[in-house]
Amino acid sequence: MSEDIPASSAGPGGAERDASRALDSVMAERHRLLSLAFRMMGTLSDAEDVVQETYVRWYRLEPEEREKIAAPAAWLTRVASRISLDLLGSARARRETYVGQWLPEPIPADLFAGTAKAPLDSGPPAADPLERVTLDDAVSMALLTVLEAMTPAERVTFVLHDVFGVPFDEIAAVVGRSPAATRQLATSARRHVRRGRRAQVSPRQHDEVVRAFRHATVGGDIEDLLRLLAPGVELRVDGGGFVNAAPQVIRGSDHVARWFLGVMRKQPALRLERRDTADGLGYFLQAEGNRYGLITFDVSDEGVTHVWLMLNPMKLTNWSRD
Repeated sequence: MSEDIPASSAGPGGAERDASRALDSVMAERHRLLSLAFRMMGTLSDAEDVVQETYVRWYRLEPEEREKIAAPAAWLTRVASRISLDLLGSARARRETYVGQWLPEPIPADLFAGTAKAPLDSGPPAADPLERVTLDDAVSMALLTVLEAMTPAERVTFVLHDVFGVPFDEIAAVVGRSPAATRQLATSARRHVRRGRRAQVSPRQHDEVVRAFRHATVGGDIEDLLRLLAPGVELRVDGGGFVNAAPQVIRGSDHVARWFLGVMRKQPALRLERRDTADGLGYFLQAEGNRYGLITFDVSDEGVTHVWLMLNPMKLTNWSRD
């Protein structure tokens, strides 16, 4: 008879051990959920809110309801995605009243390593690197700014399918569309990605241009700097109301070059300290031993096309002092 007794209930404390293992399994999903929510929301604080609310809803379920959930990880993913979809509208409304320019939060390249998955139904890997860009674990500023241009439904669909490999029929239930309409959302989202990442260069070329940018900026050589900047380069600075920052986008190679050289003239003690970011080589701004900003770059075959300068200290908390 003892052979027919399930292992989970054999002996004293069996049920408690099962409950503990189930809890550990659910909590083990937290980092992956945070990775998913960050890509959807653009800041770690918003992502933390999404994950916290997801777990609140899990623990509000009755025990028998949780027992009926065959795949807790899939359930948590769906709920986190629905919460993100609901919050994206209000998040955009908050950003309309944000002091100065709003940028997604830059994060270390390896913060979410191992959390992304290839799409389940996309067929063989694409030869075009633009098609593979979202499969990287790194969450670059270049990709995050493209995600900001999507509608909430496009963004949720894109992140779920192209980054985390969730099938379209499951995503359809999250966004409230048919599977066919959900595929169209993904197609539209990919168009945003292609427009935002045209003529990209290799990581080696990116870093060579960025090193030359630093050399020209520190040296005060405007001619060298102009040669490195694409004619339509854009500089965005996020101070969050905590520090003085350019209130509007600075466009054009001449304006961007003169802005940087003007900063260097006003702050001769300023140093640009190398940092590896999800976009490639970037720099911390440092003066008198204090770091107070992070510069990241997007580079195409024309030169530097985008410069993102994060000065908001609330969006730099995940960068170590090493």
